[in-house]
Amino acid sequence: MKLLGYWRSSATYRVRIALALKGLDYDYQPVNLLKGEQSGAEYLKKNPQALVPTLVTDAGEEISQSLAIIEFLQETFPSPSVLPKTPILRAKARAIAAAIACEAQPFANLRIQKYLTETLGVSDEAKAAFLNRWPGGALNAVEAMACETAGAFCVGDEPTIADAFLVPQIFASRRFNIDLSNCPTLLAIDERCQKLPAFIKAHPDNQPDAVKG
Repeated sequence: MKLLGYWRSSATYRVRIALALKGLDYDYQPVNLLKGEQSGAEYLKKNPQALVPTLVTDAGEEISQSLAIIEFLQETFPSPSVLPKTPILRAKARAIAAAIACEAQPFANLRIQKYLTETLGVSDEAKAAFLNRWPGGALNAVEAMACETAGAFCVGDEPTIADAFLVPQIFASRRFNIDLSNCPTLLAIDERCQKLPAFIKAHPDNQPDAVKG
């Protein structure tokens, strides 16, 4: 398998976590978002949305969207699982992942922030308020969701797809100075995750295309 992505991309980070939790080997091909490589003709053939990540399977099939990629990995390599054991808990884990993917991450996306500042002329103060209202507000809701299901991790005592989505969102939230003071459960889960080898391996700073300093 080959993973095309960017070191600091939240969506790529999610897939790296899932791959690491499953112990799967893959080749990593960096796509430099700052240089616009995601909009190049060759990459657009693989991912018409001009987004990362893209997973290329051993059969040469190309899959985009982190949630779809992780579900593919789960179906293709079911053990170890990134889903809880019961149907209701699997639904809860997927709900947390979807809330982050659909409600939190898009509003903090680099292209959205650039559009706010460069096209709409939004001030830094207004952008900060926007980030705290939308990504921050979504995480407040995820906090409430996790409080109902959490053990050591978002859903129970084993890391799942929910944690694979949570940890990158916490990383991005800190990067953009989003207020996390209302999310003590999520912060405690993130701290536990950061001690696990799979999450350490997947961390942005440990990627070959990471920018140091």
